[in-house]
Amino acid sequence: MTTGQVDRTPATAPATTARRRITVRGVVQGVGFRPFVHTLATGLGLAGHVTNTGEGVVAEVEGGPEALARFGERISGDAPPLAVVEGVEGEDIAVVGEPGFRILPSHGHGPSRTLVSPDAATCDACLAELADPADRRHRHPFVSCTHCGPRFTIVNALPYDRALTTMDRFPMCRRCAQEYADPADRRFHAQPIACHDCGPRLRLLTADPGDRGLPPRPAPGPDPVAATRRLLADGAIVAVKGLGGYHLVCDASHDAAVTLLRRRKARGDKPFALMARHLADIEHLVRVRAGERALLTGPQRPIVLLRRIPDPAPAPGAPALSEAVAPGSPDLGVMLPYTPLHHLLLGLPGDPDGPRLLVMTSGNLAGEPIVTDDEEALRRLARLADAWLTHDRPIRIPCDDSVVRLSDGEPLFVRRSRGHAPLPVPLPVPVRPALATGGDLKNVLCLAEGRRAWLSAHIGDMDDFATQVAFERAEAHLEQVTGVRPQLLAADRHPGYRSGRWAERHTDGRPLVRVQHHHAHIAAAMAEHGLDGGRPVIGVAFDGTGYGDDHAVWGGEILLADYDRYHRFGQLAYVPLPGGDTTVRRPYRMALAHLRAAGLDWAEDLPCVAACPPDERRLLARQLERDLNCVPTSSMGRLFDAVSSLAGICHHAGFEAQAAVALEAAALTAGEDAGSYPFDLRVAAADPRRPAAAETVADPAPLLAAVIADLRRGTAPSLIAARFHTAVADLVRRSCVLARERTALDTVALTGGVFANTLLAEAAARLLREDGFTVLRHRRVPPNDGGLALGQIVVAARTTPLYGGVGLP
Repeated sequence: MTTGQVDRTPATAPATTARRRITVRGVVQGVGFRPFVHTLATGLGLAGHVTNTGEGVVAEVEGGPEALARFGERISGDAPPLAVVEGVEGEDIAVVGEPGFRILPSHGHGPSRTLVSPDAATCDACLAELADPADRRHRHPFVSCTHCGPRFTIVNALPYDRALTTMDRFPMCRRCAQEYADPADRRFHAQPIACHDCGPRLRLLTADPGDRGLPPRPAPGPDPVAATRRLLADGAIVAVKGLGGYHLVCDASHDAAVTLLRRRKARGDKPFALMARHLADIEHLVRVRAGERALLTGPQRPIVLLRRIPDPAPAPGAPALSEAVAPGSPDLGVMLPYTPLHHLLLGLPGDPDGPRLLVMTSGNLAGEPIVTDDEEALRRLARLADAWLTHDRPIRIPCDDSVVRLSDGEPLFVRRSRGHAPLPVPLPVPVRPALATGGDLKNVLCLAEGRRAWLSAHIGDMDDFATQVAFERAEAHLEQVTGVRPQLLAADRHPGYRSGRWAERHTDGRPLVRVQHHHAHIAAAMAEHGLDGGRPVIGVAFDGTGYGDDHAVWGGEILLADYDRYHRFGQLAYVPLPGGDTTVRRPYRMALAHLRAAGLDWAEDLPCVAACPPDERRLLARQLERDLNCVPTSSMGRLFDAVSSLAGICHHAGFEAQAAVALEAAALTAGEDAGSYPFDLRVAAADPRRPAAAETVADPAPLLAAVIADLRRGTAPSLIAARFHTAVADLVRRSCVLARERTALDTVALTGGVFANTLLAEAAARLLREDGFTVLRHRRVPPNDGGLALGQIVVAARTTPLYGGVGLP
């Protein structure tokens, strides 16, 4: 505890009595901290009061020195389960002789510096009430307390009080008001407190199946949840309003329903997430390790990516799973119920049988943000849903489900959102107040000041106008709840990114710093591992696309980087990217481009050649010969696409990284000791006309020739996939060894979306550690573009001078 000794005690005060003002900063609002302080103080016989302010929780306590000392020790050590105490400061003040201990109304004068709690899954005590017929909150869909329920998604402003949340429209009934005011009650100052008499109300609206142009109408019957369960069991698709937006829900065992949802949502083969009633309902389908079990059952309740059991045997009494849920995926994304409504949908003990596995996918069309507004849900989801299970508690800010997997025994975010946003990431260096706008895919923005960076929830892909509107709302809301007023802006260097154009339009006289894409990825990894930037790292940045300093599409980069500068030490050899997004959607085109660059024939017996229609093949050959609309790319993501098609695994990508995911899935079935393929790693000749050129170039031509030889020997695609993964991991090791020999650097950051592939990431990390490197892998933010804004912030907003960005001495 930091103590400023201020002696203001009146001469008439008893010598044994003292008074202290204590300020607690961190996640201390919306987590039952004031009731905890009240209970702690009264239990120690202390008088005084406690209140919420923009700075955090401020308590004034008066009593004997021993009791005050114990209060100071326990205020952080015994804090409520959802609290995160970042700092406690105290000062001695004048004794006033105040009787008893009170909770005072909050006041929000001055800048906001407290931290909003993320939404939390329903606690065991509330679940017990939900299932207890004798309890007055039996089957109440919005049961919550100080230890669980909505927080971030209902906050309008700080301090966190009911009047500043979307619960302000629901006056408490007499009994709820008594609980709210009772220090001995679990709901003492719980802002979302409600019951059947005074809380939000559920409604079930159904569409006319004969004329979907008619507006939905209220469904008959007294119990909307029971009616929804019947609809789901009959194969309906229901839009269900959750904490951070609407989900589209159907019975995951119902083939026709899952297939229909996939078609209506234009989902392609992209996997759906599942919600299971109990872990036992999915243990016959996936492997659940101890760390994954902890993630599934913790208060955040993310979607956890679990490895599927190959050819699972039917389990007596276990629910079946439609093949259409996750076709071809090596994983199932699974979460457990995290709201009372979810538990009711899946059934309480004694309820009639209903679906035990539900598809739970974001309520939106592909590429759009998740829907939160009720009227908008009726309009935008009209072609997707047969019914709407909704309620009248507004959602202040969208918040998709977080997605996480376990890698090397640690959580690895694929999407950081509900349950984690807006908890700040601590920064190892102080930064000036700044806003980073992230990238255009998987957009997440970031505000930072001092040694904290606040990342928004997942926003989405910025090519949709509705996502751009959601971005603006998320930025304004994050400013409101953090109190950060940016003095500068940071954005990606890509001239066409909508996130960057937004930043240009909103500078308002503030400087805008453009940060190179892969430099930002590496800086994010450094920042979350607490590096101060005093010594560069070897950054391995592998992804699908990033705007390079030479206007090429980078994505297979080895950068020597600190926060201020970077040097391009290595790269994957350039190949032409013919047609941009068209080639991303058709991996066979990328395979043919790689073969042409390697001097290998487009022989008819190769799967990628056979997959390309003859007319398209002729046009593609002419395009490559004349270099028409062919941007050079060093992307490792595109090489994964090319090998996936060359091996005959995936020729068409209906969603981002589908070809790479299919390649990883195939490799997982190959077994161990599959062997490897060669890359030609050569030192490039210096060229003063190309300052962005790398010192070393990794040429995949010999690898591609070896793949073709394996194909003609009849080698299984799974073995080819495994050998390719081993080859890329070994390339990472060889490149880093070369960089260490040149620079004596021995810390490596593995970053970029390609390293969401745990087979590759774990193999590369293992090889590097065996060679004595310190390896940094993402744990707090995703390796993909969802973590980009964190790196942009640290690069752009440091208190040290900003350099141009190119060239380490």
